[in-house]
Amino acid sequence: MIDIPSMQRAGTNAVKAIIDDVIAEKLDVEKQISSSKITFRIADLGCSVGLNTFIAMQNIIDAMQQKYQSQGFASHMPEFQVFFNDHTSNDFNTLFASLPQRRSYFATRVPGSFHDRLFPESSLHFVHSSYALQWLSKLPEELLNKNSAAWNKGRVHHASAPDEVAQAYTAQFAKDITTFLDGRAKELVVGGLMVLIMPGIPNGIPHSSSATGLMFDFLGHCLMDMAKEVS
Repeated sequence: MIDIPSMQRAGTNAVKAIIDDVIAEKLDVEKQISSSKITFRIADLGCSVGLNTFIAMQNIIDAMQQKYQSQGFASHMPEFQVFFNDHTSNDFNTLFASLPQRRSYFATRVPGSFHDRLFPESSLHFVHSSYALQWLSKLPEELLNKNSAAWNKGRVHHASAPDEVAQAYTAQFAKDITTFLDGRAKELVVGGLMVLIMPGIPNGIPHSSSATGLMFDFLGHCLMDMAKEVS
């Protein structure tokens, strides 16, 4: 069985050094403090309910604090506000009950789909999303049409499916990522930063041979066997 939270934790740990370098190189501290002491706003899109989101947010804040201190602006350190976002069905009560008691930020929950606008224009300084963008906004309509070549009967995933099925998922992802990026382009301040972590496989590797493909194939067979027993 694949341990999804552990995979997400590994992804968070793997990109920590990259985030540190990006903030050290790209964050314009002097431009931010020239106007007034600001509140630095960070959004974690698709936060779910686990502890990984807290680790990721603290990593970002630690890197920002280090940037201010290294350039001699410790006295101008901003306050931090973190927006935890996920669908309205997400268990935000469990998430906020787990909030670290000693934290260096104000926490806010923002329910809603990140495929739509969530924040006012030019209001975010940093956007983070980990292992969330691979989930589509909706199921491609072709998969529900029995007369379509992309009808995905007996499967819960596109692994081992005909090419038409994968193409339908690809087309839907293209629409979703476009609306996602359009929304973030409006919500980020000029010079804002964004880090997106997504699972992937090397070119040329069949989806049916990937770890996630094998997992969903197995899950699909289990669900089909259960459905047959009920019927």
